[in-house]
Amino acid sequence: MDPTRAIWIKDPLAILADGAERGIVVQNGRIVELVPKGGQPRTSAVFFEAGDHVVLPGLINTHHHFYQTLTRAVPAALDRELFPWLQALYPVWARLTPDALNLGVTVAMSELLLSGCTTTTDHHYVFPAGLEDAVDIEVAAAKRLGIRVLLTRGSMNRSQRDGGLPPDSVVQDEDTILADSARVVAKHHQRGADAMVQIALAPCSPFSVTTSLMRATADLADKLDVRLHTHLAETEDENKFCEQMHGCRPLDYLDQCGWLNARTWLAHGIHFNADEMKRLGKARTAISHCACSNQLLASGCCPVCEMEEAGVSIGLGVDGSASNDGSNLMQEVRVAFLLQRARYGVGRISHKDALRWATRGSAACVGRPELGEIAVGKAADLALFKLDELRFSGHGDPLAALVLCGAHRADRVMVGGNWVVMDGAIPGLDMPDLIRRHSAAAHAMQVG
Repeated sequence: MDPTRAIWIKDPLAILADGAERGIVVQNGRIVELVPKGGQPRTSAVFFEAGDHVVLPGLINTHHHFYQTLTRAVPAALDRELFPWLQALYPVWARLTPDALNLGVTVAMSELLLSGCTTTTDHHYVFPAGLEDAVDIEVAAAKRLGIRVLLTRGSMNRSQRDGGLPPDSVVQDEDTILADSARVVAKHHQRGADAMVQIALAPCSPFSVTTSLMRATADLADKLDVRLHTHLAETEDENKFCEQMHGCRPLDYLDQCGWLNARTWLAHGIHFNADEMKRLGKARTAISHCACSNQLLASGCCPVCEMEEAGVSIGLGVDGSASNDGSNLMQEVRVAFLLQRARYGVGRISHKDALRWATRGSAACVGRPELGEIAVGKAADLALFKLDELRFSGHGDPLAALVLCGAHRADRVMVGGNWVVMDGAIPGLDMPDLIRRHSAAAHAMQVG
């Protein structure tokens, strides 16, 4: 596709933008024009007829663990809360190999793309021997598929012998972690509004890393000017652990480690009190809401309304495919809408709130204001859905139908002006072969 050639996404069935009833024009990876009702493009452009499509800004996934596609619905981990769930899965994850990771990552990114996701994060923190180049493997897969990524160099250095949860075989020492963090940033991190690959630093959680590593990582992120990410306030067990181990609640601990700032976004954020929410808002620290995972593990429900009232940006994350057990961001939108509607009622939560969390809210989480919105100057990252499935028959409002009727597969997806999903498929990807090889790798890991 010639990036300099303008494309008019013409006359959509519906579009999540004001003043673009006749569509939008994209060129050189950007949205260059909104075409209003009764208008014509000012730019000379070829057109894509979008009369059967609902057009959204590309969805943005703010929390995931790609490798976990290899451990969906593992019997030993079923019906367990977070800590015993982790203890059941860590020995399986310790068998992760470079080939298996490549397959797991490819499956996760493909599933996300097909759900309308154009930008995704990943939190990879498991580094058994032989998997030292995990982030490099992820970068290569992202480039093959054409998805925009913010990959986090995760870490764990507190194993079972130190009072943590993970086995010794999946943790690394602090010097190794910091050196590789600096390496992957130098090698892969791109800057600017057109960046396709970015890197963040992400110690796994307060119960799997040392205070020294938390502080050193914050210092390194500041020095390298990259973002910070971790799990926080996911369960009450975590609160108890922090109080016993550090003598304070998780957010106080985070603050002591130099993390409470606009560089940081946190996964889950369920168990903050009112004062802590105000502190998060003042610091401009964002939250990734993971509705499916939180329900499956019975962790609780993120208080999104109180968070937003306190000035906290809320994004959406599918979380790991061992706690979801999927990588479908459009389905996550629906689940987040239903969960929060049940919590707050009809008057406070609408389908547009859930779409906003997955777009502009998620863009705030990843520090990419040029994403998540259909407006002139924004990135040409778009998700186009058809409403021709049985589930949509009889719909009224097309945008509402995407959420309420349960859209799950995009027909077209554009990233930076390039079509990466066409007619509901990823061009050049042999899906049956991928499923066969991925399933074999998953079976090998699970049986040991």
